Amino acid sequence: MKEKINVAVIGIGNRGSGMLSTICMMDDVNVIGVCDEYEDRAQDGVRRVQEKKGTTPFATTNYKEIFELEGLDSVYIATDWSTHVKIAIEAMKAGIPAASEVGGAYTLDECWEVVDTYEKTGVWAMFMENCCYGERELMVHNMVRDGRFGKIVACSGKYAHDLRNEVCYGTVNRHYRLRNYLSRNCENYPTHALGPIAKLLDINRGNRFVSLTSVCSESNGLKDYVNQNKDLHEELKGKEFAQADIVKTFIRTERGEVIDLTLDTCLPRFYSRGYTIRGLRGLYQEDGDIVYLDREPHTNHEWDQSYFWGNAKRYAKKYNHELWKNTTKEMMEAGHGGMDWHVLRAWVETVKNGTLPPIDVYDMAAWMCITALSEQSLKNGSATVEIPDFTRGKYMNREPQDETPYTIK
Repeated sequence: MKEKINVAVIGIGNRGSGMLSTICMMDDVNVIGVCDEYEDRAQDGVRRVQEKKGTTPFATTNYKEIFELEGLDSVYIATDWSTHVKIAIEAMKAGIPAASEVGGAYTLDECWEVVDTYEKTGVWAMFMENCCYGERELMVHNMVRDGRFGKIVACSGKYAHDLRNEVCYGTVNRHYRLRNYLSRNCENYPTHALGPIAKLLDINRGNRFVSLTSVCSESNGLKDYVNQNKDLHEELKGKEFAQADIVKTFIRTERGEVIDLTLDTCLPRFYSRGYTIRGLRGLYQEDGDIVYLDREPHTNHEWDQSYFWGNAKRYAKKYNHELWKNTTKEMMEAGHGGMDWHVLRAWVETVKNGTLPPIDVYDMAAWMCITALSEQSLKNGSATVEIPDFTRGKYMNREPQDETPYTIK
């Protein structure tokens, strides 16, 4: 086991800069390199490391130079959706384990390539889905393993987040979502909802996704937002956005569960991941933070949702995951209420211990492919599309990873 590791961060935009600051809080991590295609962002990365670590990392706008750094143990990649998988694959081929930020795949080919690269090189990549480390997601995971909800029948989740400002001001913000929303219609951000569900349903470890179909609304929300903001008229007035306001994707698993995903980012609304688990003996529902178990008395309250509102905190006393029992205020303030800290620590512990990551290339491929396949389904009138088995049959007998504090079983 290594006492300290040397890492580099590629992509110092909104996500990368925040995660870089969190990485710099960790005493057992040295940041020896930063990279961004924009020079000012690369220099912002240097400044953050200097302020928090008192050291000056190598800075570049060419990510390939990062791979040449002496003593580099791993890279964290937070570039745009179209490049993070490509860069992860190049890192793996260079012998450097990669941590890749989330997003959907553009093609099945890139999903297969990340799997094939791992199988040929033995160098891993970890998919940095922070929601797998959410407090409630892990609590519910423990409750399911304890049988409290009975056999799981159906799960649902959302990426419900008003992104109209971020998307429409993409040129000013240098944010890649704008060009995606102009040119593509798909479930473009499935993994916040899908990742925790996939872990719960043993996907790639005894179970697998079989098929999906996607349906969508019209695309009016972003056009309406442009019409409301005159400073956007010159660039975007009259532009047609390909991305539908609402996309729903339905996934079947081999074991018979049904998963319902919703992408909802183009209309005014509050944030929610809509995490919902339905079993023969009860449910958990994120909106309202509700646990409902049929073995507990609910007489005269089934019609009164407010009676159950917020009651999940009672179950947390018994079922909160060990990680969250020891989560400090500093960790929670590090990003997304503590999830960022925990997913980064999972990566760091994997590198230090020389183990395999808890969210591996097979998870990465199976979760990301939903984007490419949803686009295919929508183009073909909501046709049902087969989901590949990226393990090539190994899912039937795959064993859990070596136990670490950050392994999700």
